[in-house]
Amino acid sequence: MVQVLVVEDDPQAAEVILGRLRHDGHDAHHVSTGREALTCATQGRYDIITLDRMLPDMDGLALVSRLRAEQILTPVLMISSMCEVDDRIAGLRAGGDDYMVKPFAPDEMAMRVEVLLRRSREYPAEGMLRVGGLEIDLMKRKVWFDGEPVSLLQKEFRLLEFLARHPGQIIGRRMIFEQVWGYFFEPSDNLINVHIGKLRRKLERPGHPSPIQTIKGEGYRLDLVGGV
Repeated sequence: MVQVLVVEDDPQAAEVILGRLRHDGHDAHHVSTGREALTCATQGRYDIITLDRMLPDMDGLALVSRLRAEQILTPVLMISSMCEVDDRIAGLRAGGDDYMVKPFAPDEMAMRVEVLLRRSREYPAEGMLRVGGLEIDLMKRKVWFDGEPVSLLQKEFRLLEFLARHPGQIIGRRMIFEQVWGYFFEPSDNLINVHIGKLRRKLERPGHPSPIQTIKGEGYRLDLVGGV
């Protein structure tokens, strides 16, 4: 049975979320504060977390950032009445996997939960992924390139993992955004460019270009043959 942690201080919203999740057969546990959520997330085993951004004791952005800093990688669906594009981008940058705006349709919420669950099952965090000189420890979230350790932030790690699962293939920006950030709106040029740029610089080696190539008008490609 899927274990869901519902973090929501609005009783009506919590009732809607819990009702739909339980209707779908999920075991949903509810807390209403950030501190309770942090304790549950660090001590319990949840498959997914729904997280209200505006909590009485802690901003949802700070909470998800704290979880990621402690290597708690449970998928997080952020839910908020803050609906501007910048708000959604801030939620995703903080470590959220998807962002849904209030008021919301329960059917859409259920669909987003299923998408996040499906993606986590397709890409379980276990084992090693090796492509050329690149080694990715999916359980410990560590990376080595040509034998040297590479320190990555959470989104950089997920971006590299996604590219490494499709070596040599051109991956479009929208697909990257949906699979790495988990949200379905027009991706910001700056958001993707910043993360690709940082990741590219971390994989550069003296005398060799980064193996992440930009294919103009199409997307990006991890080329460990032509790059290094």
